[in-house]
Amino acid sequence: MVVVIALVVVVVGSILFHLLSPWWWTPIASNWGYIDATLVITFWITGFVFTAVILFMAYCVWRFRHEPGRVAAFEPENRRLEIWLTVVTGLGVAAMLAPGLVVWKQFVTVPDDATEVEVFAQQWSWSFRLPGEDGRLGTSDAALVGPDNPLGISPFDRFGQDDIIIESDDLYLPIGKPVKMVLRSVDVLHNFYVPEFRAKMDMVPGMVTYFWFTPTRIGEFEVLCAELCGVGHGHMRGYVQIQEETDYQAWLQEQRTFAELWEERRVRTASSDPEK
Repeated sequence: MVVVIALVVVVVGSILFHLLSPWWWTPIASNWGYIDATLVITFWITGFVFTAVILFMAYCVWRFRHEPGRVAAFEPENRRLEIWLTVVTGLGVAAMLAPGLVVWKQFVTVPDDATEVEVFAQQWSWSFRLPGEDGRLGTSDAALVGPDNPLGISPFDRFGQDDIIIESDDLYLPIGKPVKMVLRSVDVLHNFYVPEFRAKMDMVPGMVTYFWFTPTRIGEFEVLCAELCGVGHGHMRGYVQIQEETDYQAWLQEQRTFAELWEERRVRTASSDPEK
């Protein structure tokens, strides 16, 4: 009976902890409430299965407890039970996967009016690139990454000359406008994650990944790396500032373009090495 009581206490305690816990998700600040809804559906399904299995175990421990003269019956196969378990398990898995597939399709279907913002990750800092007046990002290549060109932008692409470069500083975005986050990593696996946005994606060296979201709340939101990326992983943090359009445009006018930074570094390199 002690085991039965312990199992029942585990179930009741787990349910009460879930319902009464003060720890929950951070308040959402994007359009991805669908992800919260999908997680809640998953909690309900897995919670029901957890409760049913543990209570069934408690029942079996009590119902088939040892008694003098009781002999166990060996039944290696039960076709009816196997079919029943297979159907119920399949329906449960489908119920968890279906909402996720719907949300995933929305997650990777970027609106036509979304602005591209490049996120550049390296051990252990974040840098960003925004389109300039031409409204598009220039080409880039990991082979071009160097001290004078830390984001690997092609100096020969005219579309990249007016790109706005944000090195190891906060990223600013306007509220209410969709943004496509283009993700690149130059060294190891990283993951750009802002908990309030409910959107994240692995950044794989040699690949370009992406996701999109629309900021819905003004404020400062911390950027975390959600992949273990080395000894400085815990310090790889940054901030995204969501502002009104007028404030965002004022900030944007103060930023420097790739052409300006490229010329400045070229002159500095030439002055430090007269032979070049």
